[in-house]
Amino acid sequence: MKTFSTLADFQAQLGQEIGVSPWVTISQEQINAFAQATGDHQWIHVDPEKAARYSPFKTTIAHGFLTLSLAPKLMAELYRIESVKMGVNYGANKVRFTAPVPAGSRVRLHLILTEVEEQVPAGIRATALATFELEGSDKPACVAELITLLFE
Repeated sequence: MKTFSTLADFQAQLGQEIGVSPWVTISQEQINAFAQATGDHQWIHVDPEKAARYSPFKTTIAHGFLTLSLAPKLMAELYRIESVKMGVNYGANKVRFTAPVPAGSRVRLHLILTEVEEQVPAGIRATALATFELEGSDKPACVAELITLLFE
């Protein structure tokens, strides 16, 4: 994990890799819980028997938004800024789910700081290129520009 003392120190990372998170397994239990929380019970996510018979993946797959929702957890494992009193998820640009994530697969986050804008009072809007790598695949599971507001 990288630790930055201030937002200015963090801003100095502009254009550079922040880091690569540890691998995290996406279990069928997580997929089922996400389906319950969101109301998205499509069989490709929650019915292993039907997925084994009819899906081209031969197993259930994680919801794309489940993969994306791991961003805050994985970002917290990559860096922290000691002077920041509050961070807010501002949104995402150009989100693409480029490969399915079969139940039991592992993903990790590769993060590059791509843009920083001053925010009043005492903050920044940071945009980072987030690539969710899928273990054993040449294709990432998800690519997005994540935007976070950070205030000292």
